[in-house]
Amino acid sequence: MTIHFHIPGQPVGKGRARIGKVGAHARIFTPAKTVSYESTVALFAAQAMAGRPLLTGPVNLQMRVDFAIPASWSMRKQRAAEAGLILPAVKPDADNVAKAICDAINGVVWKDDVQVVDLTVKKRYSVVPGVAVRIDELDAQ
Repeated sequence: MTIHFHIPGQPVGKGRARIGKVGAHARIFTPAKTVSYESTVALFAAQAMAGRPLLTGPVNLQMRVDFAIPASWSMRKQRAAEAGLILPAVKPDADNVAKAICDAINGVVWKDDVQVVDLTVKKRYSVVPGVAVRIDELDAQ
């Protein structure tokens, strides 16, 4: 089985857990931006699943992370970025975006992200920012 979905908007990486104080007690919390993004990812993933059962075996996960081309760049530089001649070596890190998406779809697409055995993440510039996700269920061998 193959699952495809697209998360529109500027990609967000998994934020580090923070420690805050509530009275005399320390509390660990996930940044609000991460929680919001993971909720959005889960929504699009659930729509793509369309009620199908969770994937239970190993999977191949492919992501294309598209960043908005900065409007402040010259038209020449914008065209070069759109053509793939300039690559986005910018935050967030590819692995942090992958982590946010993997964690968001636990219990939505698969049981747990330990099922990801092959992972490809490509960062590019695009006129339309977002993350395209493709998940292929693999035959266990």
